[in-house]
Amino acid sequence: MRILIATDAWHPQINGVVRTLTTMAAAARKLGVDIQFLTPEPFRTIGLPGYEGLRVALPSPRKVARLIEDAQPDNIHIATEGPLGLMVRRYCRKRGLPFTTSFHTRFPEYIAARAPVPESWVWAALRRFHWPSGAVMAATQALADELRGRGFRNVVLWPRGVDTRLFHPRETDLGLPRPVFLSVGRVAVEKNLEAFLSLDLPGSKVIVGDGPARADLQRKFPNAVFLGALSGEALAGVYAAADVFVFPSRTDTYGLVLLEALASGVPVAAFPAPGPRDVIGAAPVGVLDEDLRRACLDALKIDRRDCLAFADQHGWEHSAECFIGNVAHSRHDEPWVVIRTARTLLELRR
Repeated sequence: MRILIATDAWHPQINGVVRTLTTMAAAARKLGVDIQFLTPEPFRTIGLPGYEGLRVALPSPRKVARLIEDAQPDNIHIATEGPLGLMVRRYCRKRGLPFTTSFHTRFPEYIAARAPVPESWVWAALRRFHWPSGAVMAATQALADELRGRGFRNVVLWPRGVDTRLFHPRETDLGLPRPVFLSVGRVAVEKNLEAFLSLDLPGSKVIVGDGPARADLQRKFPNAVFLGALSGEALAGVYAAADVFVFPSRTDTYGLVLLEALASGVPVAAFPAPGPRDVIGAAPVGVLDEDLRRACLDALKIDRRDCLAFADQHGWEHSAECFIGNVAHSRHDEPWVVIRTARTLLELRR
């Protein structure tokens, strides 16, 4: 089985969408399913106004068609609703080809935070984009229910995972006063970081990530430590050095960073918003409270062993199997037959 994933989000961007797609693809390949990507890399790109570090492709229909045909995929998945996603959707619709999509980003809220555009208009555009999809993949049951309530069709679950080989407890020290309250992610207005940075907390506040709001926040909160964008072992080491992971966003659809923190043995403090509420639920691994300061202080009392046990239940292989199953179901194939057949072919190649 060969699946081509079209995505506007790609390296050098560091975000949950890129990490989800690349890590899931690696797990799927171990199951014998060939995942390829159609990304902005072969195209000219431009920076978004007010967010120069976030670049989008300017794809041409002819080049998109050639790249898809060269890949010879059995299935096409469109991961993002940007210019490349739109062009691949157009290609599929024009040729009557089935495809699946996924819903990663709450663009209505993100756009409303930057421009006077009614959220209802953006939801209507997203609904139209996903309408022909054979399966619209959502990370959580709550998000799936919301999308159905907003008129989306064919909504299915695609849970996320965490790489516990990379993110795990380790002896590391940032040399900062403790406790260390950490937040990781894009430094942008929709992440609501000011709600965290303005709290009266003991110890240190650390921000990992980059984005258009960083310079402003650094000027406003000079006592906070901004480490910039990190990845791999450097990122994992900072997670492990923290005492509490603070997630102030109210708009994230999931929050992959929550699982990375928990796998590092770090409890979570967050608002009771859909993302953290869906990831953590009633598990004793975090505190969700409208009083974020109280959540941060109460999270210090959580047993880190509970965090590790929770993270161990969220592997990427299960996420990959769900993704493959959704693609197979959208074509009326039997997903477990697809996976078993792919595994058999992989063993034969070895």
